[in-house]
Order: sequence, then structure tokens, then C-alpha cells
Amino acid sequence: MKSQKKKYSRPQKPFDKIRIEEENILKERYGLKNKKEIWKADAAIGRIRNQAKMLITASKDEQGAFIEKFKKKGFQIKSIADVLGLNKEDWMKRRLQTVVHKKGLTNTTKQARQFIAHKHVSIGNQIVNIPSYQVDLDEESLVKLDIVLKTAGKKSKMEEIKESVLEGKGEGVSEEVPVEVEVVPEVEVPAEVEAVPEKLNEPVAPEIEVK
Repeated sequence: MKSQKKKYSRPQKPFDKIRIEEENILKERYGLKNKKEIWKADAAIGRIRNQAKMLITASKDEQGAFIEKFKKKGFQIKSIADVLGLNKEDWMKRRLQTVVHKKGLTNTTKQARQFIAHKHVSIGNQIVNIPSYQVDLDEESLVKLDIVLKTAGKKSKMEEIKESVLEGKGEGVSEEVPVEVEVVPEVEVPAEVEAVPEKLNEPVAPEIEVK
């Protein structure tokens, strides 16, 4: 079996901090499996830009046909200069995984990848299980999900009680009832009684027996 040629090239500086941080953000944003998918997107855009460079001196008809071709693929371009300004994110935005999530069919991009891999996503009547599939502009409206996601149903009794408690209208929570406290009037104590404890604390002299 003939080995397939790689459609991407690895970065020349494998430990470039700025590039690694940028790739980590893209990997999370588009729910990618690994960074090879970023390198493939970069290589694909590089090939498109190379084709555009060769058409700079071409006729208007050739340039127009080239631009129209990639417009149908969903790229927002109007001239050769716009083609030269494309980057890897423009390519990843046209991936089936991104389109499924963008249409609101899934909650996250990673969930979109899972549904595509499990053959729950189709374009028209054709099931597509390749997350990196490039969706053309006329195919975008045909993308659909073949399963029904569970939506948020009726709230449980416990959730309703928690919400009502937070609003100050808790079910089963009694309102504060004012309690009447009987105030006992103070009684004046005579000075003689107040002085008794002091006398009790004084030392008592021993009695002397007189013979």
C-alpha cells in the first residue's frame, strides 16, 4: 500500500512559547483533537495563497473565477488581496464541527465532534462523520442533527424550594412572629440589705471567755 504524503509540516521552532499559547487557544476554541489539525489548516491556507499569488498577473476573468470558487466554499473574499489575507482560522470556521456548533445544534464544539464521529450529523440525506469536512456555502443550510437533545424540563421540587427561599418566599418556611417579652420592673433594695454581703465578708473576732 502506497503511503500518503503528509498534508502539513511541523513547526520549525517546536518550543516557541507564543505559538504554543496561540495553538492552545485555537485547540480549545474549535474543540480540536490535537494540534495536527491546526497545522493542516495552516498548510491548506498556504496552498490557497500560493495559487492566488500566481494569479496576480492573470486576467480579470481568471481572477474572478478563482474568487468565485472560494466564495462558494464560504470564504468572505472579494479580491486576490483578500485571499492573501486569509489565515488558518478562516479555514477552521468552515469545518463541519464548527458549523454544527455555530448553527446551535450542540452545546459545545467538543459535543459537535462527538456527534459527528458517532454518525448523528448529516448534510441533506448524506451522513458525514468527518469533523474536518469543509462545508460549502450551499451545504450549510442542509446540515442537521439526527438526534434530539434533551432540553431543560420542569424544575424539580427541591429546585423550586431553593429558588423560593432565595426570593424570601420559601415554601414551608414560617414567617417571623413577634414575641412579646414581659418586662419585670426593677425593685429598689434598701441600703441595709445591700450592705449585708459586705458585713458577711468581714472577719469575725473570736469570743474571749472571761473567768
